[in-house]
Amino acid sequence: MNQGIANVRIVLCRTSHPGNIGAAARAMKTMGLSGLHLVSPKWFPHIDATARASGAEDLLEQCKVSDTLDEALSGVRLAVAVTARSRDLSHEVYDAREAARIVLEEAARGDVALVFGTEMSGLTNEEVGKCQIISTISANPEYSSLNLAAAVQVMAYELRMAAEQGAAPREKPLDLATFEEIEHFYQHLEETLVKIGFLDPNEPKRLMQRLRRLFARSRLEKIEVNILRGILRDLTEYPKELR
Repeated sequence: MNQGIANVRIVLCRTSHPGNIGAAARAMKTMGLSGLHLVSPKWFPHIDATARASGAEDLLEQCKVSDTLDEALSGVRLAVAVTARSRDLSHEVYDAREAARIVLEEAARGDVALVFGTEMSGLTNEEVGKCQIISTISANPEYSSLNLAAAVQVMAYELRMAAEQGAAPREKPLDLATFEEIEHFYQHLEETLVKIGFLDPNEPKRLMQRLRRLFARSRLEKIEVNILRGILRDLTEYPKELR
């Protein structure tokens, strides 16, 4: 089996029902996943989480709880937003099976994350913006709302199947930038655009969201981030009349 599956994190954002945390842990363990991360859960630890884990209590004991999604994604080379809700400014979208293949391909070289939103409304646009691609689970269009733990189970199953079949590696692995490196680039980009007058911070509209989508499609490598940040540094040093 593909050993990269051990590098896959399941990140649950702002869960409101502790039972879903336990059920998600059980779903993960049945498929060989163990990296559970929680972002600002409403209740945890909780007796309902333990009861629903049903033999996967060790995942609850070892899980990492963070205040922000940034913390939960620290060090990952790929973050996948699992969402059913359509977005008008969307990243590349893959079905669960294809997303699982991509995840395992990257997990062979470092940490990756599948990010799930809160039970009531799913992921926010800002949370999706922290990810590089989107995964959807095919379902009845007239009733496509999956329980959180059920969604985790489906994605965990697809990862298991992809691992057993063996994900075909790229001929030349990409040295992708980490989550922190990409976020620092976005911060540098926004600060530069404000400084040169291209972005009005009082009326930002959706410029940065569009730029995040653009660069997410590119799957930036470390060297590319360094090049872009070098351009940004030089740009701010030029006299205004030469820009």
